[in-house]
Amino acid sequence: MPRSFCIPGVIFLFCAFVLLFIVSVSLPYLTAMDITRVHSANGPTISGAQLAQLRLGIWGYCEYSASGSRTCYHPGHGYSILLGGINSNGISTETIGSSWTRGLAVHPVATVVTFIALLLSFSQHITVTLAASLVSFLAAVITLIAFAIDIALYAYTKDQMNKLNIGASTITGPGFWLTFVSMILLFLAGCTVCFGRRRDRMAGATSSYPMSSMKGGFFSRFRRN
Repeated sequence: MPRSFCIPGVIFLFCAFVLLFIVSVSLPYLTAMDITRVHSANGPTISGAQLAQLRLGIWGYCEYSASGSRTCYHPGHGYSILLGGINSNGISTETIGSSWTRGLAVHPVATVVTFIALLLSFSQHITVTLAASLVSFLAAVITLIAFAIDIALYAYTKDQMNKLNIGASTITGPGFWLTFVSMILLFLAGCTVCFGRRRDRMAGATSSYPMSSMKGGFFSRFRRN
Protein backbone atom coordinates (compact mmCIF):
# COMPACT_ATOMS: atom_id res chain seq x y z
CA MET A 1 0.00 0.00 0.00
CA PRO A 2 1.35 3.52 -0.77
CA ARG A 3 3.09 5.03 2.22
CA SER A 4 0.90 8.15 1.97
CA PHE A 5 -2.14 5.97 2.70
CA CYS A 6 -0.47 3.44 4.99
CA ILE A 7 0.74 5.85 7.66
CA PRO A 8 -2.62 7.67 8.25
CA GLY A 9 -4.46 4.34 8.33
CA VAL A 10 -2.11 2.93 10.96
CA ILE A 11 -2.34 6.14 13.02
CA PHE A 12 -6.16 6.09 12.93
CA LEU A 13 -6.25 2.44 13.99
CA PHE A 14 -3.69 2.96 16.75
CA CYS A 15 -5.57 5.95 18.19
CA ALA A 16 -8.88 4.09 18.03
CA PHE A 17 -7.34 1.06 19.76
CA VAL A 18 -5.86 3.17 22.58
CA LEU A 19 -9.15 5.01 23.17
CA LEU A 20 -11.23 1.83 23.14
CA PHE A 21 -8.76 0.12 25.46
CA ILE A 22 -9.05 2.96 27.97
CA VAL A 23 -12.85 2.87 27.75
CA SER A 24 -12.87 -0.92 28.17
CA VAL A 25 -10.86 -0.72 31.41
CA SER A 26 -13.54 1.65 32.77
CA LEU A 27 -14.79 1.69 36.34
CA PRO A 28 -13.73 0.89 38.99
CA TYR A 29 -10.12 0.86 37.73
CA LEU A 30 -10.35 4.19 35.89
CA THR A 31 -12.81 6.24 37.90
CA ALA A 32 -12.95 9.02 35.31
CA MET A 33 -13.85 6.67 32.45
CA ASP A 34 -17.58 6.25 32.99
CA ILE A 35 -20.40 6.07 30.46
CA THR A 36 -23.14 7.95 32.33
CA ARG A 37 -23.10 10.32 35.31
CA VAL A 38 -25.82 11.41 37.69
CA HIS A 39 -25.27 14.33 40.03
CA SER A 40 -27.44 16.54 42.22
CA ALA A 41 -27.34 18.40 45.51
CA ASN A 42 -30.26 16.27 46.59
CA GLY A 43 -29.09 13.16 44.81
CA PRO A 44 -30.33 9.57 44.76
CA THR A 45 -29.80 7.08 47.55
CA ILE A 46 -28.30 3.61 47.38
CA SER A 47 -28.72 1.38 50.44
CA GLY A 48 -29.98 4.39 52.38
CA ALA A 49 -26.93 6.59 51.70
CA GLN A 50 -27.54 9.84 49.84
CA LEU A 51 -25.19 10.52 46.96
CA ALA A 52 -23.95 13.70 45.34
CA GLN A 53 -22.84 11.85 42.21
CA LEU A 54 -23.17 8.41 40.67
CA ARG A 55 -20.98 7.14 37.82
CA LEU A 56 -21.86 4.11 35.73
CA GLY A 57 -19.11 2.19 33.94
CA ILE A 58 -18.77 -1.08 32.08
CA TRP A 59 -17.81 -3.33 34.99
CA GLY A 60 -19.13 -1.38 37.96
CA TYR A 61 -20.14 1.97 39.40
CA CYS A 62 -18.81 4.60 41.79
CA GLU A 63 -20.69 6.57 44.44
CA TYR A 64 -19.65 10.08 45.54
CA SER A 65 -20.97 11.49 48.79
CA ALA A 66 -21.62 15.15 49.49
CA SER A 67 -18.35 15.29 51.47
CA GLY A 68 -16.38 14.20 48.41
CA SER A 69 -15.61 10.63 49.48
CA ARG A 70 -15.74 7.97 46.79
CA THR A 71 -16.76 4.33 46.96
CA CYS A 72 -16.45 2.11 43.90
CA TYR A 73 -17.98 -1.32 43.36
CA HIS A 74 -17.03 -4.05 40.93
CA PRO A 75 -20.08 -6.30 40.55
CA GLY A 76 -18.91 -7.30 37.08
CA HIS A 77 -20.66 -7.78 33.78
CA GLY A 78 -24.38 -7.04 33.74
CA TYR A 79 -24.82 -5.38 37.12
CA SER A 80 -27.98 -3.67 38.38
CA ILE A 81 -28.58 -0.73 40.73
CA LEU A 82 -31.60 0.08 42.89
CA LEU A 83 -31.97 3.84 43.25
CA GLY A 84 -34.16 5.62 45.76
CA GLY A 85 -35.21 9.20 46.28
CA ILE A 86 -37.37 11.40 48.45
CA ASN A 87 -39.63 13.87 46.66
CA SER A 88 -42.91 15.63 47.26
CA ASN A 89 -44.78 12.35 46.84
CA GLY A 90 -42.67 10.57 49.45
CA ILE A 91 -40.08 7.85 48.94
CA SER A 92 -39.78 6.28 45.50
CA THR A 93 -37.41 3.74 43.97
CA GLU A 94 -36.26 2.99 40.46
CA THR A 95 -33.98 0.28 39.11
CA ILE A 96 -31.32 0.28 36.41
CA GLY A 97 -31.47 -3.40 35.49
CA SER A 98 -28.74 -5.67 34.21
CA SER A 99 -30.35 -5.72 30.76
CA TRP A 100 -29.19 -2.11 30.30
CA THR A 101 -25.59 -2.69 31.44
CA ARG A 102 -24.94 -6.17 30.04
CA GLY A 103 -24.44 -4.86 26.52
CA LEU A 104 -21.57 -2.61 27.64
CA ALA A 105 -19.27 -5.63 27.26
CA VAL A 106 -19.33 -4.96 23.50
CA HIS A 107 -16.62 -2.33 24.10
CA PRO A 108 -13.87 -4.90 24.83
CA VAL A 109 -14.96 -6.88 21.77
CA ALA A 110 -14.52 -3.77 19.62
CA THR A 111 -11.10 -3.25 21.20
CA VAL A 112 -9.92 -6.76 20.26
CA VAL A 113 -11.17 -6.46 16.66
CA THR A 114 -9.50 -3.04 16.36
CA PHE A 115 -6.21 -4.54 17.57
CA ILE A 116 -6.43 -7.25 14.89
CA ALA A 117 -7.04 -4.60 12.22
CA LEU A 118 -4.05 -2.65 13.54
CA LEU A 119 -1.76 -5.67 13.19
CA LEU A 120 -2.99 -6.36 9.66
CA SER A 121 -2.45 -2.74 8.63
CA PHE A 122 1.34 -3.07 9.01
CA SER A 123 1.52 -5.52 6.11
CA GLN A 124 2.36 -4.36 2.59
CA HIS A 125 0.73 -7.39 0.94
CA ILE A 126 -2.27 -6.37 -1.11
CA THR A 127 -4.47 -9.22 0.17
CA VAL A 128 -3.62 -8.48 3.81
CA THR A 129 -4.38 -4.79 3.31
CA LEU A 130 -7.80 -5.77 1.98
CA ALA A 131 -8.33 -7.85 5.11
CA ALA A 132 -7.18 -4.89 7.24
CA SER A 133 -9.75 -2.65 5.55
CA LEU A 134 -12.57 -5.16 6.07
CA VAL A 135 -11.62 -5.77 9.72
CA SER A 136 -11.45 -1.99 10.27
CA PHE A 137 -14.99 -1.61 8.99
CA LEU A 138 -16.07 -4.56 11.15
CA ALA A 139 -14.52 -2.89 14.20
CA ALA A 140 -16.29 0.35 13.29
CA VAL A 141 -19.65 -1.44 13.09
CA ILE A 142 -19.08 -3.14 16.46
CA THR A 143 -18.09 0.21 17.97
CA LEU A 144 -21.24 1.72 16.50
CA ILE A 145 -23.25 -0.96 18.31
CA ALA A 146 -21.36 -0.18 21.53
CA PHE A 147 -22.12 3.51 21.09
CA ALA A 148 -25.81 2.74 20.55
CA ILE A 149 -25.78 0.76 23.83
CA ASP A 150 -24.17 3.75 25.55
CA ILE A 151 -26.94 5.99 24.24
CA ALA A 152 -29.58 3.53 25.46
CA LEU A 153 -28.03 3.40 28.95
CA TYR A 154 -27.82 7.18 29.13
CA ALA A 155 -31.41 7.66 27.96
CA TYR A 156 -32.77 5.00 30.33
CA THR A 157 -30.83 6.34 33.32
CA LYS A 158 -32.04 9.84 32.58
CA ASP A 159 -35.62 8.59 32.36
CA GLN A 160 -35.31 6.71 35.66
CA MET A 161 -33.88 9.75 37.43
CA ASN A 162 -36.69 11.91 36.06
CA LYS A 163 -39.17 9.42 37.54
CA LEU A 164 -37.56 9.86 40.96
CA ASN A 165 -38.23 13.60 40.62
CA ILE A 166 -35.38 14.67 42.90
CA GLY A 167 -33.88 17.29 40.57
CA ALA A 168 -30.94 15.09 39.55
CA SER A 169 -29.05 15.81 36.33
CA THR A 170 -27.92 12.97 34.07
CA ILE A 171 -25.05 13.59 31.64
CA THR A 172 -22.78 11.53 29.42
CA GLY A 173 -19.36 10.55 30.74
CA PRO A 174 -15.94 10.62 29.02
CA GLY A 175 -16.24 6.96 28.00
CA PHE A 176 -19.35 7.83 26.00
CA TRP A 177 -17.52 10.37 23.87
CA LEU A 178 -14.31 8.38 23.50
CA THR A 179 -16.38 5.56 22.03
CA PHE A 180 -17.87 8.00 19.52
CA VAL A 181 -14.43 9.31 18.52
CA SER A 182 -13.12 5.75 18.15
CA MET A 183 -15.99 4.90 15.82
CA ILE A 184 -15.15 7.86 13.56
CA LEU A 185 -11.45 6.94 13.53
CA LEU A 186 -12.23 3.36 12.58
CA PHE A 187 -14.41 4.39 9.65
CA LEU A 188 -11.63 6.75 8.49
CA ALA A 189 -9.06 3.97 8.85
CA GLY A 190 -11.16 1.56 6.81
CA CYS A 191 -11.61 4.10 4.02
CA THR A 192 -7.92 5.05 4.03
CA VAL A 193 -6.71 1.46 3.76
CA CYS A 194 -9.32 0.74 1.08
CA PHE A 195 -8.25 3.73 -1.03
CA GLY A 196 -4.61 2.71 -0.64
CA ARG A 197 -5.36 -0.78 -1.93
CA ARG A 198 -7.28 0.62 -4.91
CA ARG A 199 -4.37 2.88 -5.75
CA ASP A 200 -2.09 -0.15 -5.61
CA ARG A 201 -4.29 -2.01 -8.09
CA MET A 202 -4.44 0.94 -10.46
CA ALA A 203 -0.67 1.35 -10.31
CA GLY A 204 -0.20 -2.37 -10.97
CA ALA A 205 -2.55 -2.30 -13.95
CA THR A 206 -0.71 0.67 -15.47
CA SER A 207 2.68 -0.97 -15.13
CA SER A 208 1.40 -4.25 -16.63
CA TYR A 209 0.37 -2.60 -19.89
CA PRO A 210 3.08 -0.09 -20.79
CA MET A 211 2.50 1.97 -23.86
CA SER A 212 4.79 1.03 -26.68
CA SER A 213 7.06 3.80 -27.76
CA MET A 214 6.73 5.07 -31.34
CA LYS A 215 10.20 5.58 -32.66
CA GLY A 216 10.75 7.79 -35.65
CA GLY A 217 7.87 10.13 -35.09
CA PHE A 218 4.62 10.36 -37.00
CA PHE A 219 5.93 9.37 -40.47
CA SER A 220 7.56 6.17 -39.19
CA ARG A 221 4.21 4.37 -39.27
CA PHE A 222 4.19 4.69 -43.09
CA ARG A 223 7.70 3.23 -43.40
CA ARG A 224 8.05 -0.14 -45.10
CA ASN A 225 9.26 -3.08 -43.05
